[in-house]
Amino acid sequence: MILILDFGSQYTQLIARRVREANVYCEIHPYNLSLERIKKLQPEGIILSGGPASVYAKDAPMMDARVLDVSVPFLGICYGMGVLYQLTGGSVAQADRREFGSAQVVIDDTADLFAGFSATAETRVWMSHGDKMESLPPGWKILAHSANSPIAASRDQTGRFFSLQFHPEVVHTERGREILKNFLFRICQCTPDWTMAGFIERETEKIRKRVGDQQVVCGLSGGVDSAVVALLIHRAIGNQLTCVFVDNGLLRKDEAEQVVSVFSKLGLNLRHVDATQRFLSKLAGIEDPEQKRRIIGHTFIEVFDEAAHSLKNVRFLAQGTLYPDVIESVSFKGPSATIKSHHNVGGLPERMRLELIEPLRELFKDEGRVLGRLLGLPEEIIGRQPFPGPGLAIRILGPVEPEHLTILRAADAIVEAEIRAAGLYDKVWQAFAVLLPVKTVGVMGDERTYENVIALRAVESVDGMTADWARLPYDVLGKISSRIVNEVRGVNRVVYDISSKPPATIEWE
Repeated sequence: MILILDFGSQYTQLIARRVREANVYCEIHPYNLSLERIKKLQPEGIILSGGPASVYAKDAPMMDARVLDVSVPFLGICYGMGVLYQLTGGSVAQADRREFGSAQVVIDDTADLFAGFSATAETRVWMSHGDKMESLPPGWKILAHSANSPIAASRDQTGRFFSLQFHPEVVHTERGREILKNFLFRICQCTPDWTMAGFIERETEKIRKRVGDQQVVCGLSGGVDSAVVALLIHRAIGNQLTCVFVDNGLLRKDEAEQVVSVFSKLGLNLRHVDATQRFLSKLAGIEDPEQKRRIIGHTFIEVFDEAAHSLKNVRFLAQGTLYPDVIESVSFKGPSATIKSHHNVGGLPERMRLELIEPLRELFKDEGRVLGRLLGLPEEIIGRQPFPGPGLAIRILGPVEPEHLTILRAADAIVEAEIRAAGLYDKVWQAFAVLLPVKTVGVMGDERTYENVIALRAVESVDGMTADWARLPYDVLGKISSRIVNEVRGVNRVVYDISSKPPATIEWE
């Protein structure tokens, strides 16, 4: 495995994804991970991520210098390059001119990191730094340079320490994957044996051994993550698994029926709990988005807890926790601030006194989808666009009323149908409708109307962390608008959201 020490870069997870894409297992840990833990992990190589700080600044995050004594290759990227320089005798200073964006780098040495490149050739890379490496550590040599970075890449004389001023993990670095593969395979001599087929076999055996003859309960939402977990555990222990599908009344049109149908056909032991009235009664009159989320989360726990306690001999709770959930929910007490407290990484087990089974906690979202396909999960589930846990409640701005849900479901179904008809469903990250808490004047059939407004939201993204609004064709937007106004009673106006993330978020609440 490859160990990635995180110094707070927005690209740290992207480094891990690139390593995994090369079929090499890796883990992200905070930069101040203890030397003892690092040794226990037995990495074949260590990558030091970028970060927002400057290594020469007061209180700048710095790892234990003894980590460099671990006898494996190191690759420092951007801030990680500065860390290597600080600890090995080089010098780092503020650059005269900061460099953010595309840059041309000239290759000076085609061994090791740049094997397969042409000497003196230029390659396009992505820079994001305000510092420069002022002088090489003793015995180091330059591997590449740019107009603004005389030391854009370097290595020490032993061939164990390597550094890059630019980010090979981002798509804007045109041969970044080759550079990382050179580090993984030429330098660290890793074996590309991290595959989903192998993962299935390993996890299936682990689940069987751990569960024995006990029972497992799994909360099934109909989303990809919980569906993949359910299928994987079912493959391991069959009917010792019971899936509980809590219908909160906040799902898309016909979604509850689809979930029951799909998973019944797959042979899973499924309990459908329709708690629509319970959820809606608790949400009545609630406007604050965070309060809505809390109510939905707490009510789900109550309903799920009751259903689980009606089962006999249940010892384990299965959850669809993914690796980004784990990373985001653990404060590294350093530059990587806690982004959110994920609902899958705390709360439920303590209340229910069950042991957790989280077989996907090592995987990224795209890896989970690959796993689902190998397990036979239908494309209608695997290929679904992301849907928020609180459901339509956070796409209704203001109180959630039954009539609001009726309007939004109908409008949202039209958005999905037309996006699919235009062949765009798999090309956008998400496309959906939002019911706004305003009414506007309109004219229908020569009569004045005063009705609701629907906002359309469609974004393009890779992982949901950043997103740009999708440039949908005008004819598609026109058809969606026309259908909603004509077919959804209570709507007389449709608007299109052209905000990116940041500064906006994908969801409106």
